[in-house]
Amino acid sequence: MASSELGQRRRPTPAELAEGIRQGDRTTLARAITLIESSREADFEPAQRLLTELLPRTGASLRVGITGVPGAGKSTFIEALGTRLCGQGKRVAVLAVDPSSTVTRGSILGDKTRMQSLAQEPLAFIRPSPSGGTLGGVARKTRETLLLCEAYGFDVILVETVGVGQSETTVHSMVDCFMVLMIAGAGDELQGIKKGILELAELMVITKADGDNLHRVELAAADLRNALHILRPRDDGHATPVMACSSLEGTGIQEVWDEVRAFQERALESGAFSKRRRAQLSNWIDATAEEEVLAEFRQRQEPEQRRRIHAAVAAGRLPPYTAVRQLLALSKATATNTGP
Repeated sequence: MASSELGQRRRPTPAELAEGIRQGDRTTLARAITLIESSREADFEPAQRLLTELLPRTGASLRVGITGVPGAGKSTFIEALGTRLCGQGKRVAVLAVDPSSTVTRGSILGDKTRMQSLAQEPLAFIRPSPSGGTLGGVARKTRETLLLCEAYGFDVILVETVGVGQSETTVHSMVDCFMVLMIAGAGDELQGIKKGILELAELMVITKADGDNLHRVELAAADLRNALHILRPRDDGHATPVMACSSLEGTGIQEVWDEVRAFQERALESGAFSKRRRAQLSNWIDATAEEEVLAEFRQRQEPEQRRRIHAAVAAGRLPPYTAVRQLLALSKATATNTGP
């Protein structure tokens, strides 16, 4: 076969991708995620047809979001937890989000390198994705990728975020249980984490509970419990537990997972589980609508008008808020003149 023919090999249709996922083909799943993550306009409709075809098979996985302060060892913890779950016969998908460069938009995507043991598990699937500048510690298409993994049949989906920051709470709107990893002995256990994270966390886990660090872990756990105690009680009545584990020694990992399952069971019994899933769908619609409106707003601006208004703000002649109002007015005028 000529090299030109190899470069023009026919791409699978959405129906073919959906069938491959239903048959449990890993290569097809990876190609489907690539389609979903694509920013090419030509890939939008095929991606939506793929999702539509697979929607009836989604919803059965347990989704767990995992974030943590710098140095908490998220990847090491996820590898220890994922390996243990695979050993119990569970199929585990890890959606790991790596920070993107604000200059090149590129990403290292090194999670498969950091999780070598888990990557070799036949029941595990690791998909690193660049954040692409998206806030909230997740990638732009994390929700869609999660649905593809559910349609494939994974029992557990672990979503690893970029790290704890002011907007890290976005992952809470797409998972069933939100876990925050902490460390002890840094002297600022409560300084490196935002109040919003504390309020949303369903489970706090202090890692590296081994060796000479055990006493520091106990002190940090006491501080965290006190901090959680003074917060306003959660609407669902859940009291966030503070646990400890060692990813290297494997101690406490099973106990952490047992707590995740217990939280899921209580949510299912009370009806909070289905209520949360419905709220997440509404949140997804709103977030997507905001994204589309912003994209349309930018497309409708004339480059010269945009440059002029930005220059006025940079020169100190125009407040940013006024500039936004002017850009909105220009965008509306463009929409009126061009029509639907």
